[in-house]
Amino acid sequence: MSPSRTATTFSPPVMEARRWLEGVAFSPERPLINVSQAAPVEPPPEALRRVVAEAALNDAQAHLYGPVLGRGDLREEVAAQWTEAYGGAVAPGQVAVTSGCNQAFCATIAALCGEGSEVILPVPWYFNHKMALDMAGVRAVPLETGPGLLPDPEAARALIGPATRAIVLVTPNNPGGVEYPASLVRAMYDLARDAGIHLLIDETYRDFDARPGAPHDLFTDADWDRTLVQLYSFSKAYRLTGHRVGAIVAANSLLVEVEKYLDTVTICPNQLGQIAALWGMRNLRQWLAGERAEILDRRAAIAAEMPKLEACGWELLGCGAYFAYLRHPFARTSDDLARELVREAGILLLPGTMFRPAGDAQGAREVRVAFANVNRAEIGTLFDRLAGLSWPLAPAGASA
Repeated sequence: MSPSRTATTFSPPVMEARRWLEGVAFSPERPLINVSQAAPVEPPPEALRRVVAEAALNDAQAHLYGPVLGRGDLREEVAAQWTEAYGGAVAPGQVAVTSGCNQAFCATIAALCGEGSEVILPVPWYFNHKMALDMAGVRAVPLETGPGLLPDPEAARALIGPATRAIVLVTPNNPGGVEYPASLVRAMYDLARDAGIHLLIDETYRDFDARPGAPHDLFTDADWDRTLVQLYSFSKAYRLTGHRVGAIVAANSLLVEVEKYLDTVTICPNQLGQIAALWGMRNLRQWLAGERAEILDRRAAIAAEMPKLEACGWELLGCGAYFAYLRHPFARTSDDLARELVREAGILLLPGTMFRPAGDAQGAREVRVAFANVNRAEIGTLFDRLAGLSWPLAPAGASA
């Protein structure tokens, strides 16, 4: 008997990591530093919360089913702002609103892939993408990344076969934090277009990109929607994680297929969350600029603190958006290290084994730090605790 769909994949990594806290006490003098999850922990600004409260009290429609692909006003706003930001034409009919960006990915895969299809994922990968592919019966084809955690278009070309349906990029990257150069994104797009497959770009963290202006020019192509599918999340920009609001920007013909999936899963995205996202887009540009500046300052703090760890044999592989991705120097594997860090250092982070295929030796030497919820002082404390570890080191040149 074949296993169930859910049995084909692993347990949710963030939930697994949280279980490592069970039975561990942290003193006020040495509180837990939790850098395991990339999600805002503060509520939205008060003005936005008041908009949600007002809608909950006075907008009867906010409590009813809405359009499967999202409210028309929000789709129009996304189209208008994307047209302005990327310098290319995006129409409301090319926008769908989803219950978070994870659902946007799942819906897109359902619309593009069949049983036995293949999708190319650069590694280290975002684990929920791998889980979604497993449960859809789609084979994830690992694409190794080189220096700077950047995928090579020619290496991707060699992986394309008759079952390939898409290449997935996450930029700024989760887990690596790396911002893919526009030239790399363009090369991957050209590769996908020439191969007759799709390029899925998850830009969940685009609002925290350190570069000014558009991160790529793909929307300027007149027929961009034949190849490009962009995924986005309002959760990080406006602290709406609990409201679950994401988006797909793609060909209308693809969204017709996406609608079938969404109608059978959630019927419609959260109405109050959509109202919040729309108000945020129209009114919180300056506030969001401040949020971006704060994240960039924390990124700078990571760079400033790294010499402490480099002196101990650590290496910074990538840093940006919410993430720093590091190679540790110890003889123990990263999954064992991550568990021990909770007890010995009061740190909760995720091991690289959660972001690579099972048995990948590189993952055993890597860890991810999600620094969006720790300030400069806490980043300093985090690095002091890591630098203070006295565990046995791995032999020189060891991969694990």
